[in-house]
Amino acid sequence: MYIVTKLHYHQQSKTLDIVFDDAMQFTLSCEFLRTHSPSAEVQDHGNGMKLVLDKQNVAITKLEPVGHYAVRLSFDDGHNSGLYSWQYVRTLSTDHHALWEKYQQRVAKYKETEHTVPIKFVP
Repeated sequence: MYIVTKLHYHQQSKTLDIVFDDAMQFTLSCEFLRTHSPSAEVQDHGNGMKLVLDKQNVAITKLEPVGHYAVRLSFDDGHNSGLYSWQYVRTLSTDHHALWEKYQQRVAKYKETEHTVPIKFVP
């Protein structure tokens, strides 16, 4: 089990530095953290991950420790319902590249079909 020993938020770059007890360090963007929130809303109540769009400029307004196992992140778009356990933060950190790539692919696929309207021709 990993424990986060330090969190440092950078307001200018909108990134969060994360340091674990094994000295591993990561930096994650607010956009990534917001779009990968562990909340039921984003996790779509167990039906797969909901596609959260247009969070490029989102910022963290509050970091709130939850016991010794998690942090609640409050974002300036009003979202604050996800508890980021240290294990989840570790997964987001170590799998960042793959998770971000998958998210970007989903966004691209959505944008391809965003303005299409299926037409049904009736004879």
